Amino acid sequence: QVQLVESGGGLVQAGGSLRLSCAASGLTFNDYAMGWFRQAPGKEREFVAAISWSGNSAGNADTVKGRFTISRDNAKSTVYLQMNSLKPEDTAVYYCAARRGTLRTADARYEYWGQGTQVTVSS
Repeated sequence: QVQLVESGGGLVQAGGSLRLSCAASGLTFNDYAMGWFRQAPGKEREFVAAISWSGNSAGNADTVKGRFTISRDNAKSTVYLQMNSLKPEDTAVYYCAARRGTLRTADARYEYWGQGTQVTVSS
């Protein structure tokens, strides 16, 4: 079975950094585009970043451009989200997702999801 496990969340002060990891199993990792989504309290789930199967292309939501960087290590079947200059509005549960094919920004286009990891940014 496919399993995506996020880690690296926690509490950090505004302006700080955090690195999230998502370890995948049960799939041929390099056949899948990977994405990060988040859901803040009282908000709908939103796109954060995504990366192609090869890592040759990636995209970020406007709200995190210049601050967040997505990357992947296919040898380790792991995708990362480096978060810098964190803001209180970044507080959310962050989810890792996978889809076979090209990267997408719509959460409905992703097949598999992790359980999420909480990121809390204090002011």
